[in-house]
Amino acid sequence: KKMDEIILQLDNSAAQSPLNEIWLDVQEVCILLKISKRTLQHYRDKGMLPFSQISGKIYFKASDLQKHLEDNYRK
Repeated sequence: KKMDEIILQLDNSAAQSPLNEIWLDVQEVCILLKISKRTLQHYRDKGMLPFSQISGKIYFKASDLQKHLEDNYRK
């Protein structure tokens, strides 16, 4: 039970720190979603996926990708 409490505390602290978020670049996202760079560009242009850009390099939060997949899940 103590171990479960420690793991829960670590998970909660990780969720609160933005630096613990997994960030993926364009190539990693394309591989993960099995889409082309152009399709990913379309998603960005349409505002379907939030992103961050630093010196021309684009990054996506893994949690945003997960949310996008869950929001578009069809049973």
